[in-house]
Amino acid sequence: MKIIKYLLFLILLIIIGSAIFFGTKDGNYDIQDSLVIQAPPEVIFNKVNDYKSWENWGPWKKEDSTMTFTYAEKTSGEGASYSWDGDMSGSMMTTKVIPNKEIEQDLTLNTPAGERNPQVYWTFEEVDGGTKVTWGMKGEHTLIDKAYYSLSGFDFNASMHQMKKAGLEGIAAEVAEDMKQYSINVDGVSQYGGGYYMYTTSVAKQDELNEKMQPMMDLVMGFITKNNLNMAGNPFTIYNEIDNSNNTFIFSTGVPVKEQVITPEGSPVVCGFMEPVSAVKTSLKGDYKHLSEAYTKARQYIEKNSLQSDPNGKMFEVYITNPEETPNPAEWLTEIYIPIISNPELVEEGI
Repeated sequence: MKIIKYLLFLILLIIIGSAIFFGTKDGNYDIQDSLVIQAPPEVIFNKVNDYKSWENWGPWKKEDSTMTFTYAEKTSGEGASYSWDGDMSGSMMTTKVIPNKEIEQDLTLNTPAGERNPQVYWTFEEVDGGTKVTWGMKGEHTLIDKAYYSLSGFDFNASMHQMKKAGLEGIAAEVAEDMKQYSINVDGVSQYGGGYYMYTTSVAKQDELNEKMQPMMDLVMGFITKNNLNMAGNPFTIYNEIDNSNNTFIFSTGVPVKEQVITPEGSPVVCGFMEPVSAVKTSLKGDYKHLSEAYTKARQYIEKNSLQSDPNGKMFEVYITNPEETPNPAEWLTEIYIPIISNPELVEEGI
């Protein structure tokens, strides 16, 4: 009997000693990983903010093929939530959102040792080359968790870092694929109404066009704002002359206005007038780098339908979306017009 008592006493001492030892170990953790993703903050933020996208970029299903997801009525923004079942079940709710900058979430994990409730946080910082995305998780290990990790040799921090890095790389791949999406549709023969417009003109090689267009457009928009002029349509670019041998363009960036404007002598922004024109209209939804393909399809349409390009007409592009307001290139919408010698029977009524 004395031996049993001593053994029980020894076991009790071991339990108490272990409790004191593991209880004094710091259980607080704050684990974060960052990755610079080549995309605007808004595009990445929208990907993380909507729980319905997590199933695609997250690494969890690769580790647990039995995992299933259940989405609440609201899946993005403050108050959004979703849950999952698998080897380990859990749920998550968004508690704070600062658009394009921060997201905070409450995570619930149902482990064999009980429920765990860490906090998850995200930050999105615009940097050279893209957006620095930081994904973090903080909380406090229970006594049981601390004992398990110490005795089993399981490296909780390393496991979380591995999971987060895989997730961030998944987001980067998803966003890159999203921004590649584009579509081209030749809408057919259309009438463009023309009218007065404010513009400025320059010359550039083809690979310099995008670089030169934005400052020119800013100049025109600044003139319109300063002089309280009323815009009458979307900004556009007119190709006045194209020198294919030297790959050089003389072009104007313009903005339609409601009436004629007399500008002072020497003004870099002047007023022009475009006559109504019949043209083959082509719509590009996607990055401007696909414009060349859109022009090719428009010319193929002209040839296939025995239309005749107007040798005196000037091709132009109308920008329906503003990249500053629509950061995802896949959502940019551009209308391309190639003037043709008008045939009234081919013009779609009401366009």
